[in-house]
Amino acid sequence: MGKKMEHKKYKSVLVKIITLAFIVTISLLNPAIADNEESYKSIKLFTEILEELENHYVDKVDMEKLVHNAIKGMVENLDPHSAFMPPEAFDKLQDDTMGNFSGIGIVITLEKGLLTVISPIEGTPAYKAGIQAGDIIIKIDEKSTRGMALWEAVKLMRGPKGEEVGITLVRKDSSQPIVLTLKRNTIPLDSVKSISLEPGFGYVRITNFRKNTVADVKEALKDLGEQDSSFKGLVLDLRHNPGGLLDQSIKISDLFLEKGKILITKGRSEEEREVFSATPNAQPRNYPVIILINGGSASASEIVAGALQDNNRALILGTTSFGKASVQTVMPLKDGFGIKYTIVRYYTPSGRSIQAKGIEPDITVLAGEVVKQEKKEEIEFDRLLKEKNLVGHLEPEEKKKDKTKKDSQKDKKSENGHGLLDLERLKKDIQINRALDNLISYGVFNKING
Repeated sequence: MGKKMEHKKYKSVLVKIITLAFIVTISLLNPAIADNEESYKSIKLFTEILEELENHYVDKVDMEKLVHNAIKGMVENLDPHSAFMPPEAFDKLQDDTMGNFSGIGIVITLEKGLLTVISPIEGTPAYKAGIQAGDIIIKIDEKSTRGMALWEAVKLMRGPKGEEVGITLVRKDSSQPIVLTLKRNTIPLDSVKSISLEPGFGYVRITNFRKNTVADVKEALKDLGEQDSSFKGLVLDLRHNPGGLLDQSIKISDLFLEKGKILITKGRSEEEREVFSATPNAQPRNYPVIILINGGSASASEIVAGALQDNNRALILGTTSFGKASVQTVMPLKDGFGIKYTIVRYYTPSGRSIQAKGIEPDITVLAGEVVKQEKKEEIEFDRLLKEKNLVGHLEPEEKKKDKTKKDSQKDKKSENGHGLLDLERLKKDIQINRALDNLISYGVFNKING
């Protein structure tokens, strides 16, 4: 009994030493916290709870795991886009912007604690299996996703090419869970696809903003013959594009602008304010551009749409975008850990914030296909999640202030990027049809007025 008491006393002293060291370290690293009585009290409360659990929890506590979970909660409760990442999650984040990986091909988020699909990536196993935006994944290989971190879900869905993974999901208009068995495949990170809709009218789809996106878009525009005098216009498709690298979105915007602002970012202090401006292109692009967006267009996609809309350089067509007007930074930590957190808000060139609002299209066209009946009908399936639906999302700036106060062959396909672009299928897309009609009309009116 005496030895047990001595051991317990030793553990208590050890935790107190760790606690004291923790507080001293925090104080040395950030004197402002030491001077802030409320911050000091919060740190003391944390360490008291740590000590209590270490000494009295029913099972032996893994102190490292306990601290990691505390950090995870601290970071992830800031907003839906901030996260504490163990080494395996941090490595996968690098894969997402650098190299290929094998998986099922979906973009996911946590909405009210539920693992929810933002959009499937075209041409991937998830897309071919019919997984839809808004689907809630409740099981991965019979493992419940309740309480699961995003990186854990990603880890389970990725794996060797050819191996199967089971996905159980629920859908708004389905009375029973949907059980799917998907065979993993390589998810290429080529993010650009292109094709001629008709002679002189190009179509470029950007599925996400990755390391080589700008170079790929330039190549696609060259292949479409943009330098030819017969080139009449471009449809730039950013639908279901969840974003990606900030610098790539700025450079894509710059391709179509000769002057003016592209983006304004603001951090906590005025010193963190930065303005990104357009630079003249060696070969100006004077042809009309129509950008397609929907509820799956987020972050970097919204930067491009907002920049070209505010500079009167492109017509925006489709439905309201996701509404994520914040930028995250990634900081590597010791032993392979990492932290991703929101560092600035961004604003369009005119100074508007689209946080939790989204980009409003100039022409609203619901998604769907052209139905071969007596007349064309639009079948809406655009029921995508928005930033404002995410728990803990950043509030719009004004709301936050209020709170403070108080090739044109019919069967032609393109092999650019992963998968194929099917011209027949594209021409059944109502939003693409409307965009093409508007480009053609623009040319006709120019001739009449010219």
